[in-house]
Amino acid sequence: MASPYDILGVTRDADEEEVLDAYRERVKETHPDHGGSARAFQAVKTAYERIEAGEVSPVSVHEGREAVEETDERPQYRVEFLNYERLDEHDWSLDDEDLFEKAADANLGNADYGEITVEESETLLEAAENAGLAWPFACRGGACSNCAVAVIDGEVPIPTSHVLTQEMIDRGIRLSCITTPVTEDTQVVFNVKHMPAMEDLLLSESRFNRAYGTD
Repeated sequence: MASPYDILGVTRDADEEEVLDAYRERVKETHPDHGGSARAFQAVKTAYERIEAGEVSPVSVHEGREAVEETDERPQYRVEFLNYERLDEHDWSLDDEDLFEKAADANLGNADYGEITVEESETLLEAAENAGLAWPFACRGGACSNCAVAVIDGEVPIPTSHVLTQEMIDRGIRLSCITTPVTEDTQVVFNVKHMPAMEDLLLSESRFNRAYGTD
């Protein structure tokens, strides 16, 4: 079995920035949507998590694929969403206390404002896609900001493997490809990838961009 450093293609004395850059590249290379395999993709994520946690034991490509037991009832979470691109058009701000009340009264299209249900085993991005929505994304591994959302209300924990700064996390920014809400009702603004400081973490490829012809 390869070491986490071997999987990311870095030396053991690599600094944090080198490890992060290597992780982002390997995520793109191994992602199933880009011609990779699910096992290799998961191995890359596990390798990065172990390096971040100071654990450097060998990683098996089978690790991280935990079986999900089927139960009659699974928790479901209601998420009210709003497209960030609509804020400027209506002179709204993420800091508006009544942001979602105004959105509800603005007669926005179904793709810009609405509700989705997120199951315990789904990420925000997966739930949006399962609801027929085209939210932006690229890597699906927490290695870019293409899928970023701003959590306005509710709790959305973020795992170890991601590229967000602590300042972004403190502002409520989360990555929809790797996060799931844990509160019954949550409000998020999606498509915040062009907020200040977020563009530095963008990747160029995404299904959203190909479908809509945007940057």
